[in-house]
Amino acid sequence: MGQKTNPIGARLGIIRGWDSNWFATKTDYSKKLIEDNKIRNYLNARINKGGISKIVIERTLNKLIVTIHTSKPGIIIGKGGGEVDRIKEELKKLCGKDDVQINILEIRRPELDANIVADTIARQLENRINYKRAIKMSIASALRMGAEGIKVKVGGRLGGAEIARSEEIKQGRTPLHTLRMDIDYANVFALTVYGKIGIKVWICKGEVLGKRDLNPNMVAGGKDMGERQGGFERRDDRRGGGERRGGSDRDRRGGGRRN
Repeated sequence: MGQKTNPIGARLGIIRGWDSNWFATKTDYSKKLIEDNKIRNYLNARINKGGISKIVIERTLNKLIVTIHTSKPGIIIGKGGGEVDRIKEELKKLCGKDDVQINILEIRRPELDANIVADTIARQLENRINYKRAIKMSIASALRMGAEGIKVKVGGRLGGAEIARSEEIKQGRTPLHTLRMDIDYANVFALTVYGKIGIKVWICKGEVLGKRDLNPNMVAGGKDMGERQGGFERRDDRRGGGERRGGSDRDRRGGGRRN
């Protein structure tokens, strides 16, 4: 079952918060839901190469707050902040609201964000780079930045083959059933000249112990990731200790042979 359930949805309310924060009654719930979908689709198409990871939408009484998590804030902000002002005016026309606020949060380690990793692989496939090379480069970058495990699955006419197939490459561990494991997930399509190729990425960032703030804007700041890095160091120390003990046993065996 863990292989068929979206790992983000399974962890909502446990270690991950919602990307849309607002309250609605039965009469206007569907209207706000459709409006959120329009905002996300518009921003993803409008800022196609902005390295967008996720868009968090919050609503107060008469105010709409849109927070864009991106690895390339300079592209979205523009020269002197002019691009943000244009996007704000376009969102006002799209939603029919007068008070729209746009916040931009920078993702300092894009190698650990599933959406950005999947989007990077998709861009490389569209430029006709070998899919295995693109996937292995992304896996190496994620593990180098401190991920516990990463799994990438691609499906379609890989390499322009006549028959579509799917391939999966993984390294490390991605325990989908363990809900306290922080696993990021993304599903992106690459529009190649020989058809559409689907890309799925799972990134395990480590174990979350204790209560976490479920505000999605707080999680993206990197505080929790720093705590997980400390856990990685402790595990590395234990492994180092095991290697030292093994070395001493070999020394003792070597001493026995000399006698």
